[in-house]
Amino acid sequence: MMEVQNLPELAVTVREDILRMTHAAGNGHPGGSLSATDYLVWLYNREMNVRPDEPCWEDRDRFVLSKGHVVPALYAVLAHKGYFPVEDLLTLRKPTSHLQGHPNMNDTPGIDMSSGSLGQGIGAAVGMAKGAKVLGKPLSVHVLLGDGECAEGEVWEAALYAAHYKLDNLCVAVDVNGLQIDGTTAEVMNTAPLDAKFAAFGFDAITVDGHDFAEIAKGFARFHENQGSGRPTVILMKTVKGKGVSFMENNPGWHGKAPNDEELAQGLRDLAAIRQQLKEG
Repeated sequence: MMEVQNLPELAVTVREDILRMTHAAGNGHPGGSLSATDYLVWLYNREMNVRPDEPCWEDRDRFVLSKGHVVPALYAVLAHKGYFPVEDLLTLRKPTSHLQGHPNMNDTPGIDMSSGSLGQGIGAAVGMAKGAKVLGKPLSVHVLLGDGECAEGEVWEAALYAAHYKLDNLCVAVDVNGLQIDGTTAEVMNTAPLDAKFAAFGFDAITVDGHDFAEIAKGFARFHENQGSGRPTVILMKTVKGKGVSFMENNPGWHGKAPNDEELAQGLRDLAAIRQQLKEG
C-alpha cells in the first residue's frame, strides 16, 4: 500500500490518465472525473479491504460508483491498484474494450456494480450493506453520488431504508462540486442543504474538503466511529469540477466533452506544474 504522502502524486497521475483517456476516446466526462479523483485515490489505497489479484473475493469491501459517468477516474485508480494493465486505459469506449463509458461489472475487474442511471447506485449499495448485515460479514460498502444526482427521488428512498435498517456499514460520499450538465445545481435543482437533509433521514453527516487527503481521512474516521452505532454515514466533499486543469475548473461545459490536442497539451502542462510543486514541497 502506498504511503499517504505519495497519494497526492498518484492523484496527479490519475488526472493525467483521465485527460489522455477521454482525448483518445474523443468523448467522456472529464470534469466530474477530475473532481472525484482524490476521494477514489484515498478509497482504494487507504480505506478499502480488497484484493486486486482476487477481484471477486467474497469478503472484500464493496464500492458502487452511482455517478457512473465519471468512471474514467475509477478505471485509472483500479489500473494503478493492479486490477488490469494501465495500458488498457487508452482503450476507453472503444467497441472491443472492457472499459466502456459506464461501469460494467460483467466485463471489468474491480467493478462491483454496473451503474450509470443516476439515483440507482445508492440503492444497490444499500442492498449490499443489508446483505452483509444479514450474512454477518464485517465488510464495508461505499458509494459515490453527485450533488446534482441527489435531486433524484430514489436517493432519498435508499437513505430512508439505510437509516431504518441501521446500516452503519454503509458510507455514502457526495461529490459536491456545485455543477451539473446544464449549469449550477443551485439553478437547475437546488439540493442544498445536503447536510441537513441527510441528517433528517438519520445519517451522520460530515463536510470535508474533497481535495485534501487529511480532510478525507477525517470523513472516513467518522465512518469508523459510527460502525456499531446503527447509524449510516455520509461524507459531503466540497470539490471543484475539473480540478487541476485550469480551463476546466468550475466550467460546466466540461461535464461531458473530451479535450482536443491543444487542450490535452495545456491540461498536461497544468498537471505537470502541480507535480513539480509537490516535489518542491
